[in-house]
Amino acid sequence: MIARLFAALGLAAFAPALWADALTGDVQRQPLNVSAIVMFVGFVLFTLGITYWASKRNRSAADFYTAGGSITGFQNGLAIAGDYMSAASFLGISALVYTSGYDGLIYSIGFLVGWPVILFLIAERLRNLGKYTFADVASYRLGQKQIRILSACGSLVVVAFYLIAQMVGAGKLIELLFGLNYHVAVVLVGCLMVLYVLFGGMLATTWVQIIKAVLLLSGATFMAVMVLKHVNFDVSTLFSEAIKVHPKGEGIMSPGGLVKDPISAFSLGFALMFGTAGLPHILMRFFTVSDAKEARKSVFFATGFIGYFYILTFIIGFGAILLVSTNPDFKDATGALLGGTNMAAVHLANAVGGSLFLGFISAVAFATILAVVAGLTLSGASAVSHDLYASVIKGGKANEKDELRVSKITTVTLGVVAIALGILFEKQNIAFMVGLAFSIAASCNFPVLLLSMYWKKLTTRGAMIGGWLGLITAVGLMILGPTIWVQILGHEKAIYPYEYPALFSMAVAFVGIWFFSITDKSTAADEERARFLPQFIRSQTGLGASGAVAH
Repeated sequence: MIARLFAALGLAAFAPALWADALTGDVQRQPLNVSAIVMFVGFVLFTLGITYWASKRNRSAADFYTAGGSITGFQNGLAIAGDYMSAASFLGISALVYTSGYDGLIYSIGFLVGWPVILFLIAERLRNLGKYTFADVASYRLGQKQIRILSACGSLVVVAFYLIAQMVGAGKLIELLFGLNYHVAVVLVGCLMVLYVLFGGMLATTWVQIIKAVLLLSGATFMAVMVLKHVNFDVSTLFSEAIKVHPKGEGIMSPGGLVKDPISAFSLGFALMFGTAGLPHILMRFFTVSDAKEARKSVFFATGFIGYFYILTFIIGFGAILLVSTNPDFKDATGALLGGTNMAAVHLANAVGGSLFLGFISAVAFATILAVVAGLTLSGASAVSHDLYASVIKGGKANEKDELRVSKITTVTLGVVAIALGILFEKQNIAFMVGLAFSIAASCNFPVLLLSMYWKKLTTRGAMIGGWLGLITAVGLMILGPTIWVQILGHEKAIYPYEYPALFSMAVAFVGIWFFSITDKSTAADEERARFLPQFIRSQTGLGASGAVAH
């Protein structure tokens, strides 16, 4: 098992023959699209310019982590949308609709319904209590070192799984456009990702996300309009024509193809609904605004942009069934879609707008991935540098220069890890991989964060034991599930029969936190409960809220 895992991670990635094939283009690809490549390179150069501009304004840790709190609510809402509308949303959900029809909508709705949870339960209190990371909030009245270690580990695992989806999407996209081998494409994206975060910090990340959100919403709108124009703006005609050409026929309009039993449905729903409120790169964005009012505005605008976008992905997916699956130009000699099903939306762009629009959408798709990986990498780096190094190892006494140095070392390390994971999970649907990240966020980060803000009786012991149980259960069930245990590690049958663990791992986390908190009779536990009232007042009013930790 271990030998197979290491082989998948390393040997295939750096074999000389592989690089030789990549450089000579000894693989079947579409003819190079010059306009696509020009737009692609143009966007990369433009974003590198933003990074250079931002690097001149990064003078402190606050600038690097949160852009100095200078982002407005509208800008932050657009940036959150840009961060959240990831490769999984644009490429992955479109691919799910393309292959499974109606079932792809499950992911769209699931990704969206988490936002009211953030709006009504999380955003305002998070901004009033925290400084750089959500661990500032979770550890506000609890044991600093223990909770920050837990929060950092939960964040890093979520970041790792989320990065997989982005790296797979980026690798497939560049493979399709340039004719490079997938593995080489992943290495190139990883290097570019490190450059953005290393020099630009949160300011560059924010503006890349804003620009990308505008471009993606514009491009997706045009695609959806052109698909509807093809059927005279009659949605029922779109569905009926798609049924005629899809191999599943009327089956694409029936639920149950992806999620076949109630336990899987509940588990996926819990992951998508509550995982959003535990994603470190999303939660980190609320510290870039000046106050709680702007934080609420951020969620309001982000929800509107994201909801509109997910409506478009459903139309795009069915449009791909109608216009891409019936066109042999988009398929290889075996009849499979060039670049895999994750490229359905990119091929649709070619079908409705020609090579010029294909170039635009390809550049936007790459921008989508860069914006998300930059946010993910920054949140992972801040978890290590701010939570682990500055707060745990140095006991809150680290100077900013050392903290930023650790953050940049972590950024490079995460780049290497992202490349390795992108190679290992090459064949997985990227929306599915994000579902796994959401499961972990819902099982570890969300329970501890929510109860730290709302439950007076929470103690450090309860948060630690329950949080670790949730994290270990989620990761363990994922490894024992059908995707990793069977498809990647090669076993005949999965030990855990369901793809998503959130239903069970969330239950384990909440029950563990509750039980080990109420049975904690220590003096420290009494002090932690007594600190709930001052925390509650500050979470509501923001009085004295510079983000400093209370103890």
